[in-house]
Amino acid sequence: MTIMTRINLLPWRAELRQEQKKQFALTTFMFCVLAAAIVGLIHFQMQAKIDYQLARNQFMTNEIKKVDEEIKEISELKKVRRSLIERMEVIQDLQGSRPSIVHLFTEIVSTVPNGVYLKSMTQAGSNLLINGQAESNARVSTYMRNLSASDWLKEPNLTVIEVEDITVNRISSFTLTVKQTSPNATDEEKDDGGLK
Repeated sequence: MTIMTRINLLPWRAELRQEQKKQFALTTFMFCVLAAAIVGLIHFQMQAKIDYQLARNQFMTNEIKKVDEEIKEISELKKVRRSLIERMEVIQDLQGSRPSIVHLFTEIVSTVPNGVYLKSMTQAGSNLLINGQAESNARVSTYMRNLSASDWLKEPNLTVIEVEDITVNRISSFTLTVKQTSPNATDEEKDDGGLK
């Protein structure tokens, strides 16, 4: 006869299941902690990269603002420079034309013959408009010849001549134009009628 021993394995299996549940719970917990740590690490790295890029963007924005301000300053300086150059050119033109004004008045006086009286003279650029009176038409012709012979005046052009009877004498009122020039002017400047 065989003797069968009866071993009750239920408590041992229950303990094994409990142990396996604990191991599974512990493994799951550790995995969750590890996953959370990895996600947190990735999050911190991405946030650090975003912060770094935002700092770079802010730096670039600040530098762009500085450059924009410098560009505005340069534009203002260019305007000031252009204004100063224009003023210098005007002053140089005035300095250069000072002797020509003296010569102009000298020539006006020296070319007027006896019997011719100037009433007004208007200058527009290098053109002069002269209004006057003469004792005769011949005196006006002499005046125009004198203007043509001048080194500082050229191309006299009679636009109006009127004869007026004033009591005993006849007076010729005239209007003529003449161009101012310079004996040192080049042929091109003489053609333009300009003074440099």
